[in-house]
Amino acid sequence: MLPYQTANVAAYSALLVDSFRRVTGRSFLADASDLAAALWQHPQPLVSHGTQADPVFCYANAAALRLWQMGWDDFIRLPSRRSAEAEPAIQSDRAALLARALVAGYVADYRGVRISATGQRFEISETILWNVTDAAGLRHGQAALIGAIAMLA
Repeated sequence: MLPYQTANVAAYSALLVDSFRRVTGRSFLADASDLAAALWQHPQPLVSHGTQADPVFCYANAAALRLWQMGWDDFIRLPSRRSAEAEPAIQSDRAALLARALVAGYVADYRGVRISATGQRFEISETILWNVTDAAGLRHGQAALIGAIAMLA
């Protein structure tokens, strides 16, 4: 069974799509009979982390797992700060982005350097980061839809 086929991941998939539409006023996914499968197969990498003090990833679609060169079980245990290099300037930039999105609801056109499980560095750009909230406004985390990727040396 693939992760998106579980009830919890299917429900979270719907929350991701719904919160994106609610927060940004836009949609990135056409209506689908199986929303969880469509999100899983979406060509743009999509990741989300929870609300912990040191947020841990709770979702990645197939494109994101390929980009980070990780399987689902390892990815959803990864603190999201570890998706970027440990260099203070990079971590500071990442923290500022998360804080900006927390206040504004979302940030469009973010760019930053990330690192895969094997050490491959890549730059993400045209990225939208938004607060994942339910219809009542309860925050469940933050998600990022990556628009463009450039592999770095």
